[in-house]
Amino acid sequence: MGIVTPTNIRRSLRYAARGLRYVYTHERNFRTHLVLAVLAIALGGFLAISAIQWLFLITAIASVLALEIVNTIFEKVVDMFQPRVHHYAAAIKDLMAAAVLIASISALIVGVLIFVPRLVSLFSF
Repeated sequence: MGIVTPTNIRRSLRYAARGLRYVYTHERNFRTHLVLAVLAIALGGFLAISAIQWLFLITAIASVLALEIVNTIFEKVVDMFQPRVHHYAAAIKDLMAAAVLIASISALIVGVLIFVPRLVSLFSF
């Protein structure tokens, strides 16, 4: 275990930024989720949601984006073995896609619970 130094932290942040650039550049679903996240954050700001609602919203967004990255990792690892595809390869990819789907549906439910009542009251005459 090494000592934490500013240099080590900068290096780690540089690696993380490189990973984010990769997933943003190569993964359409990540970009789609990111656009939806930005829209949800903007709507949350516009509607002045509460701190607890922000907590749920940010947790839901982070879960979806993080799982998209994990999904990409699994896809790349499985693709490395393409010449000798194991019969579990498709199942692994499907399971990761299912995990992202569950997180996305959960995030949608969080968004509906937070935004719909506020939007209804905003547009009620």
